[in-house]
Amino acid sequence: MLNSILTSGDRAMFNPIFGKATVIVPAAGVVLTGTGIPKINNKQICLVGDEKRVIVPRCPYTSAPNITPGIGTLFIESLAINQKAIKVQSKRTAVLLKGTTFIAKFQVTKPAQTPTIPPKPDLILQYFGTGYFTTTNMKVKGR
Repeated sequence: MLNSILTSGDRAMFNPIFGKATVIVPAAGVVLTGTGIPKINNKQICLVGDEKRVIVPRCPYTSAPNITPGIGTLFIESLAINQKAIKVQSKRTAVLLKGTTFIAKFQVTKPAQTPTIPPKPDLILQYFGTGYFTTTNMKVKGR
């Protein structure tokens, strides 16, 4: 099945549920920057690997019973198979496609805490969730 090729300016969107943690994610998503040589609508295409530059620091989160917010960083951990082009490449690297959902990772930097005396910190230091890409490119597709 053909999927839209991602370009600079497209966005990575994160779902807020990461296991038992709820993360306050950027509502507008995170803008992608493409490094491919060809352009679509005057925007560079995104290559597999460009998603590794999507890093969102200082995201607040809670994780019951730890309702005093903590902080962490969001990353794209891995892509779905239909988000990596099989037949379309640039610079000998697969092109990034819209596809379905990617696996996202939330790395805790300051644990959430329980509101008890003394407070007890969240013992889980990383959570996994999902996300997806949005694109304005509806014409040029790849597989």
